[in-house]
Amino acid sequence: MLWINGPFGGGKTHTAYELRRRLPGSVVCDPEEAGFGLHRTLPPALRGDFQDLPVWRQAVFELLDLALSRHPGTVIAPMTVVEPAYFAETVGRLRQSGHDVRHFALLADRETVLRRLRERVLGRAVRVLGGERAALRRESFAVRKVDVCLTRLGEPEFAEHLWTDELTVPQVADRIAASAGLTLLPDRDGPLTAWTRRKATGLRHIRLG
Repeated sequence: MLWINGPFGGGKTHTAYELRRRLPGSVVCDPEEAGFGLHRTLPPALRGDFQDLPVWRQAVFELLDLALSRHPGTVIAPMTVVEPAYFAETVGRLRQSGHDVRHFALLADRETVLRRLRERVLGRAVRVLGGERAALRRESFAVRKVDVCLTRLGEPEFAEHLWTDELTVPQVADRIAASAGLTLLPDRDGPLTAWTRRKATGLRHIRLG
C-alpha cells in the first residue's frame, strides 16, 4: 500500500492518480470520502474536522484493511494526517495487521504550498458554478493548516519525506515507485495532455462542503 501524505494542496491526489494511471492493477482508495460521508450524516453544527471522529479512524482502518486483503494490486491512499495518535490508529494499525504500508510525506517550502493553494482557489472559484463560497471556504481551512502540516510532517515518524518544489507530478510518482520497488509504465504524456489530465483530476475532486 502507498499512503500519500502531505499538506493540503501538496499534490497528494494528483500524485495518487498518476500512480494509478501508470501502475497496472492499482486502485485509489480515498479516506477523505469516508469523512465526507460522515459529515453528510451529521447536522451542520456538528461538522468539525472529521478526523477527530473516532468512527472515521476506525472506518479508514477497516476499509483499507478490506481493500488490502481482497484487492490483488497496489492500494493507494491520498490523505493528510498530521496528528501522531491518528496516524497510529490508521497507518500504524494497518502495519500492525501485517500489511506492507509505504508512507510518503510530500513536502515543499511554505511559499510553494501557498502558491499552489492560490492557483487551486482561482481554478475552483471559476469552475464551480454556484459553489464558489464553499470552495473558497475549504481552501481557507487548507491555508490555516499549512504551518502545522509542514512542521509535523517534517518529523521523523512521518518519513519517508519527499520534497516536491522542483518536481513535476510524474517525477514525484517516479520517486515514490522507485522507493517502494514498483515499476511504473513510461510517462508518454506531452505537455498539453499532462495539463489536461491534471485539470480533469482537479475537477473530479472538487468538494462543495
